[in-house]
Amino acid sequence: MRLRTPLGRVLGAGSAHEGAHHWTAQRATAVALTLLTIWFVVSIVRLPLADHASVTAWIAHGANPVLLALLAIVASWHSQLGVQVVIEDYVHGRHAKIALLLASTFAHVLIAAVAVLALLRIALRSFG
Repeated sequence: MRLRTPLGRVLGAGSAHEGAHHWTAQRATAVALTLLTIWFVVSIVRLPLADHASVTAWIAHGANPVLLALLAIVASWHSQLGVQVVIEDYVHGRHAKIALLLASTFAHVLIAAVAVLALLRIALRSFG
């Protein structure tokens, strides 16, 4: 027995009319995060020295600031999607759920923005 209407089955839209968007976004960010994490780990392991000057020089070199910013943004987005699912599944009060979803989104955007700002400061300082 199916509880969805035939149109809902064709369109893939659930009760929130979002369909599989959230699921697809979480899987896409997981793939991107996997690739970016592999790049990051390989790059860090290949770094000849682990002192502050060499790491900041590496951050500012070539495409590294862009890839690091992507890593921070994708990690924050993926985390936000996961936390959203946990809040939606385990918080039952409507007002508490809305407040926690807003706080979670704000915190994740703030974390990503701070990470990108730090990367910009390091990358632009090397040019000056």
